[in-house]
Amino acid sequence: MRRWLALLLLVPVLLPIPALAEEGVCKIVDLDFMPAQISTAAPHRAPPQIVAWIEDPSGKFVDTVFITQETGTFGLGNRPGRFDFNSGPLWPYGRRVTVFPVWAHRHGLAFDEVVFQNGDDNNLSHAFQESSRERHFCRPLIPNEAMWDAGTCATAAFTDKGVFGSKQSLYPPRNDLIKATEDHASVATYAMLNPFDAVSMATPPSGVPAKISWLAPDTVPPGNYILWFEVSREFDHNTTYSMTARPSPTGIPWSEYGAPYRGQPSVVWNVPFTIDGANRTVAFALDYAGYGDPDGRDGNLRAPDATITTGVQGSGAERLAIQSDGGTPYRLRVESHIELDPIKPAAPADVGTTTITTTSVKIAFTAPGDDDQTGKVGRYEIRYLTGELTEANFEQGVEVRPEMEIVPGGDLQEFEIKGLLGATRYTVGIRAIDDCSNKGPITFYTFETSDRATGEVPWCFIATAAYGSTMANDVDMLRHFRDALLDKTVLGELAVEAYYTFSPAISGVVSESEVLRATARGILDPLVRWVRAFRF
Repeated sequence: MRRWLALLLLVPVLLPIPALAEEGVCKIVDLDFMPAQISTAAPHRAPPQIVAWIEDPSGKFVDTVFITQETGTFGLGNRPGRFDFNSGPLWPYGRRVTVFPVWAHRHGLAFDEVVFQNGDDNNLSHAFQESSRERHFCRPLIPNEAMWDAGTCATAAFTDKGVFGSKQSLYPPRNDLIKATEDHASVATYAMLNPFDAVSMATPPSGVPAKISWLAPDTVPPGNYILWFEVSREFDHNTTYSMTARPSPTGIPWSEYGAPYRGQPSVVWNVPFTIDGANRTVAFALDYAGYGDPDGRDGNLRAPDATITTGVQGSGAERLAIQSDGGTPYRLRVESHIELDPIKPAAPADVGTTTITTTSVKIAFTAPGDDDQTGKVGRYEIRYLTGELTEANFEQGVEVRPEMEIVPGGDLQEFEIKGLLGATRYTVGIRAIDDCSNKGPITFYTFETSDRATGEVPWCFIATAAYGSTMANDVDMLRHFRDALLDKTVLGELAVEAYYTFSPAISGVVSESEVLRATARGILDPLVRWVRAFRF
């Protein structure tokens, strides 16, 4: 009752404030910046995480205008597991309270903290009955695994989506989930508690100029404001913030997975600017204003000092690249202007697929313009469903916000959808939205993913699909039995070879069906009990 009462009290705060400008006229604040390229020498080239917000000169919080989706959509700051868990590509666990400490302590909201269902924050392995199919994050990896640098998940992963604990967090839970059988009832309310869906997008590509537009509501009057911009990045180590100074946690299971991620803290820029009711204004920032608490404990802004790297592209104070506007160098540019925009964007045209796999699709279309076919749209709303998607159920579709650079009207626009099921029919809907939030017509396109292909996949395919995790205790015991005994005998080697030949295709089907997972567990349980009793 306490949680639901708190939710009801938060509703007026969490709902987006509508922009009530007169039709076709809007106040827009544009943010121009460019994430810097990251050195190829970095142990893991994790993209930066970015949040931007506006305050008035007295420090009163006005609005969050942009947040990268790892935190705003996928709950990077509020997911199960201790904050100092190692990290890696699309790492599923560990609440990263260090990601945006300045913003987190200023936005004025609080959320229930998400913990593992079994209450053990130290363990990466979880029981099958608490682990549902993961559509975004990959399974934990050891750094020397070939998949570390692949950029995509090699196999299906199953994770514990958590439960609300007794503590509070300054970060929202993820809002991309549909509750599965294995999930706790808390999961059904995650999205209701997350207010950042409308401003959450993928991290802009490194080395490519990016622009974010914020449509100021009528409740924000003309006047002076400050734009704050906080950037963090995992594995951004230097001599002060090194792997030695902040090593892997010790005394916990699976500590060999991942690598120490806690490098330099978040770096913050700020730009005083003016929203003028009639005139265009421009303001710039070149040097960073300070940095956040390395452990995320407070929201104080530390003054620039020698502990933050300078002169290294993509690191520390150089996480944003320098650009130029008429000879003025900047890392962050803020422009406020009034826009007359009564014309809606046109519909995306000539939609088709360029690449289809078992789990993903690349879609291309002819881009519409900001004004019908002219100009460049502000963004796209893209949703998909299995089977039929129409205007009537468009809002119920699964929304995707792929990383893509918006192109001018008439040019070819491409994006990718990942995490799909094999041999499945989907419909995707695409519509363009301009800077004044005028929405164009929706274009629908239907496609079918490829059938499952046999091939080489990691060990313990069926067991992993059945029990839900490559590190589930029973799966690990079976793997140890395989390595310790079966691989040491001729018959054992033949058995393992046959298993590796025939089980990948089976496991692909098993992993997608809870009925088949339960059946597979029933078949494997006698073997598991026998191996437990076996001495090796």
